[in-house]
Amino acid sequence: MPNRVLFTACVIILTLLSACSSNKATDYEQISENDKIVIRFSHVVGEDTPKGQAARLFAKLVKERTKGKVEVQVFSNSSLYKDSEELEALAQGRVQMIAPALSKLSDLVPELGVFDLPYLYSDLDGYHKVFDGKIGSLIADSVESKNMVSLAFWDSGFKQFTSNLRPIRKPEDLTGSTMRIMPSSVLDQQFSLLRVNPVQINFNDVYLALEQGKIHGQENTISNIYSKRFYRVQKYMTLSDHGYLGYLVVIDKKFWNRLPVEIQKVIKETMNEVTAWQRNQAVQIEKDKLKEIQDCRCIEITGLTADEKAAWRQLFRPLYQEMEQRLGSTFFSELQLQP
Repeated sequence: MPNRVLFTACVIILTLLSACSSNKATDYEQISENDKIVIRFSHVVGEDTPKGQAARLFAKLVKERTKGKVEVQVFSNSSLYKDSEELEALAQGRVQMIAPALSKLSDLVPELGVFDLPYLYSDLDGYHKVFDGKIGSLIADSVESKNMVSLAFWDSGFKQFTSNLRPIRKPEDLTGSTMRIMPSSVLDQQFSLLRVNPVQINFNDVYLALEQGKIHGQENTISNIYSKRFYRVQKYMTLSDHGYLGYLVVIDKKFWNRLPVEIQKVIKETMNEVTAWQRNQAVQIEKDKLKEIQDCRCIEITGLTADEKAAWRQLFRPLYQEMEQRLGSTFFSELQLQP
């Protein structure tokens, strides 16, 4: 009889311990200095894209540099949440880090809408100077007011058009088509100027929409066009470099404030290092994936001349004027745009 009582007591204790352990696993919060800190990092693109590779490298380095105390769990390809669900998941503590496209944050942080302006800068260095300067700091302050902490700006690259209707060289080549865009008032205005029907679709649903003919085309970077195989369900691709696609890596502010200062330091220093690597890697990946698409000979690829790009820029001038009125001339002067 005593043995049975002892056995029952042991079962109860083990059950209680298991329940406590389970709670820690689902909370993903720091409980004490001796517990592992788990950071769930959700994103929607493929693992071999610039963002996907940088997320994995960041996780690896943080684990090494904290000797396993911090574990960054990376969930790619919308395996946890679609792009339309990530912000809510972050706010509710279901994930701790996300890296949404700047467009998807532009409703919360209006300043980010400026980076949806087509042909804002002719090279990535122009964007990097702004991100790493005064405007980047202003954006970080705005992001913090929305209960997030800005950690880095990452590149995907320049966007290209794809379509099933016709080659796109002139603005009028898009007239009457239905194109997928990311949620952004600037992008909506941009495509309205082109007399296009813009449709907002979650990134992981775009391939099926293209395949089924629900939309005629989309805009994206080479690495995303390649990783999602859009080029296999589209007839034409235009190397237009008409817009920039970048990401803002953010972490939940409440979660961040609970982290020990030394852990915050490791995360910041590692993120800075990974960001420098990511920007170089993004350029190389775009080149490599373009060559692979060219080699497959499964889509007609067109490039724009300087004169053709000038015609697109001229069409988009009203967007610049409206954005300057919205954000103010002081903010716009910090962009140091060429006349």
